[in-house]
Amino acid sequence: MPQPTRKLLFTPGPLNTSETVRKAMLTDIGSREIEFIQIVRNIRNKLLKLADLKTCGPYVAVPMQGSGTFAIEAVIGTLIQNDGKLLVLINGAYGHRMVDIATRLKVPVDYLVFADTEPICLNILEDYLCKNQEITQVAVVHCETTTGIVNPIAEIGSIVANAGKQFIVDAMSSFGGIAIDFEACQIDCLISSANKCLEGVPGLSFVIVKNYWLKSASGQARSLSLDLHAQWQALEKNGQFRFTPPTHVVLALDAALDALEREGGVIARNYRYKENQQTLLSGMHRMGFESVITPSLQSPIITAFYCLKNSKFKFAQFCELLANRSMYIYPGKISSVNSFRIGTIGDLRKQDVEDLLMAIESCLNIMEI
Repeated sequence: MPQPTRKLLFTPGPLNTSETVRKAMLTDIGSREIEFIQIVRNIRNKLLKLADLKTCGPYVAVPMQGSGTFAIEAVIGTLIQNDGKLLVLINGAYGHRMVDIATRLKVPVDYLVFADTEPICLNILEDYLCKNQEITQVAVVHCETTTGIVNPIAEIGSIVANAGKQFIVDAMSSFGGIAIDFEACQIDCLISSANKCLEGVPGLSFVIVKNYWLKSASGQARSLSLDLHAQWQALEKNGQFRFTPPTHVVLALDAALDALEREGGVIARNYRYKENQQTLLSGMHRMGFESVITPSLQSPIITAFYCLKNSKFKFAQFCELLANRSMYIYPGKISSVNSFRIGTIGDLRKQDVEDLLMAIESCLNIMEI
């Protein structure tokens, strides 16, 4: 079969980026230059606009150096007060990571664990909050890249708000690719990253949080470099990061946000991702692969598939054969299930997915399956 002219990353990130985004990084710029400060200001406003929020409204956007996990740690370490208690809703690896972060920071934390293949149970959450009044914040992963499952954040947010708690959403793998209504979901704080559905590059994350909550967190951070309040104050004061920012990554995100708007915004990008994912599902099912998640719960971001129940199917060999064709997928993260994952986000189109399916069929032939 014909070899692709570029690497195709069918992963949850890092992802394929456009030529426009890559070209943006070819410019060197100083972090204290007026031009760079203006770009950072524009990015903060563009993120609010993308979230359908007013730039002078109740939310602020705060970029942070580092991957999405850095921003999650900044949020947990800064916004959870000393006498507060966080409840994490878990149905995948990234929920467990939030608990690990809280535990390491000595932030009081409880958690509810659900099956990786099932959404958060609303009745259990409601009952738990009723019986555990000491909970002050609730956190959940919107799209769990462990499986690609989407959690019902509108329903969860309603329960959290009715209980008088604050709601934190890890939208790492959904923001920019799945529409999120902050008001309907009653979100107090959302965390995401430049290199997922925004199709930027790794190295920058951001937090969109209610202004009043951030203001109340002065001096509360459990880390110097991950002090979200101090980062916000520095950006408000002079438009500068407190410590050296990844300047080229910032330029890439600025270009990526412009590209997202030109594409038609979240609705158009979601349509492309869905087309990619539906093409993938159709082809994989035709070859005998079964998806792990029920279609009604499945995101267009990443899809988990069961490994074939065939003694000749070895995932390591399968993965290597695809890599030889410059196509890359990820192993599964579900401990109880023998699976693997294929992402359909980034600068990928339907034709790229069709090329992957052709490659998979060729690999199965080589493996005599």
